[in-house]
Amino acid sequence: MVSASLPAVPIPAPAPSEPPDADSARAQPRSRRLPAWLEVAKPRLIPLLLATTLAGMAVSDGWPVPAGTIICSLVGGSLAAAAAGVLNCLWEQELDGRMQRTSRRALPSGRLAQRQAFAMAIGLTAAAVAVLVWGVNALAASLSLLGLCSYVLLYTALLKPRTPQNIVIGGVAGAIPPLVGVAAASGGLSWAGWWLFSLVMVWTPAHFWSLALLLRDDYRAVGIPMLPVVRGVAVTARAIHNYGRLTVLLSLFGVLALPSGGIFYGLLLLPFNARLLQLCGRLGRDPEQVQPARDLFRWSILYLFGICLLLLLARSPQSELLQNQLLALLGAAFPRFTL
Repeated sequence: MVSASLPAVPIPAPAPSEPPDADSARAQPRSRRLPAWLEVAKPRLIPLLLATTLAGMAVSDGWPVPAGTIICSLVGGSLAAAAAGVLNCLWEQELDGRMQRTSRRALPSGRLAQRQAFAMAIGLTAAAVAVLVWGVNALAASLSLLGLCSYVLLYTALLKPRTPQNIVIGGVAGAIPPLVGVAAASGGLSWAGWWLFSLVMVWTPAHFWSLALLLRDDYRAVGIPMLPVVRGVAVTARAIHNYGRLTVLLSLFGVLALPSGGIFYGLLLLPFNARLLQLCGRLGRDPEQVQPARDLFRWSILYLFGICLLLLLARSPQSELLQNQLLALLGAAFPRFTL
C-alpha cells in the first residue's frame, strides 16, 4: 500500500489515492513539530489508505476477516506507505528546496541526511514485505509493492513533472490499497475489489485538483504542470465537477458490489453524494475564490472516509437485520413490487 494523492489523504491522510502533495496544504510550522524521520514518512496521509484497505476487506466474500490478518495488513500497509513517502521526499528534495512553502522540510533543510532517509526507506520496505508475506499472503505483499512503485516511479518521477493529467493516471497508486484489502481477506481479487479500486481512481482527480487550485502559484513557480497552471481555474473547476459526478455515479454500484447490506449502504450514501455535488457546483460557480476549493478538498477526504465506514457498517449483522426489516415493510406496502 502506498501514500497517494488521497490526501490525500490529508486531514488524516492523500489518496489513494490521497494526492501525494496533500500534506503540502498544511502550514509549515505544523510540519516542524514532527521529528525529521517521521515527517518524511508523511504520516498524515496514511489513515485514509488504511481505511480503503479495510473497505476492500468489507466488500470481499472473505469478510469477516481474522483480527491477526487485519492487524498485519494495516501494519504492513503503513510501513509500505511510509517507505513511499520517504522515497517521494528524496526524489523531490531539490524541488522542495526551491519552494518557500516546502524549503524547511526535513531533507532540503538538512535536518535529515539523504543517506539516513534512504536507509530508512529500504528498512521500511523490507519490513512491509516481511509483515505482509508472513501475516497475510504473497498477493497482498506484491500489490503493496506495486502501489509503492506506482507512486514513486509512475507518479512522482514520470508523470508529475510532464503532464497535467499526472494525477488521473498516477492515481492508480492510491487506488491499490482496496485491492490489498480484498487480497488479504480472500486470497484473490474480485469484481467488487476492482469496483472500489475504480471508485478511488475517479475520486482522486477532484480531490487533488481542488488542492491544486489552492497551490497553483507554488506549482507555477517551479514549473510543475498541474491542471490549474496549464489550463486555468475555470477548466479545472469543470473537470472537478465532471469527476465529482462520475464519483457519485460509480459509488452507487456499491449497492451491487457488496455481498450483503447493499441497500443499507445505498440509502446512507445519498447525503454524502448530495454534499459532494453541492460543493462541486459551488466551486464551478466561483472558481477564482479560495474558500470553495478549500471546502471541497476537506469534504472530499471526509467523503472517502465516509464511504469506507458505510461499507464496513453494511457488512455488520445489525445492518443486514435493518435491511431485511425495511424490505419486509416495503413488501407489505407494495406487494406487487417485492424485492
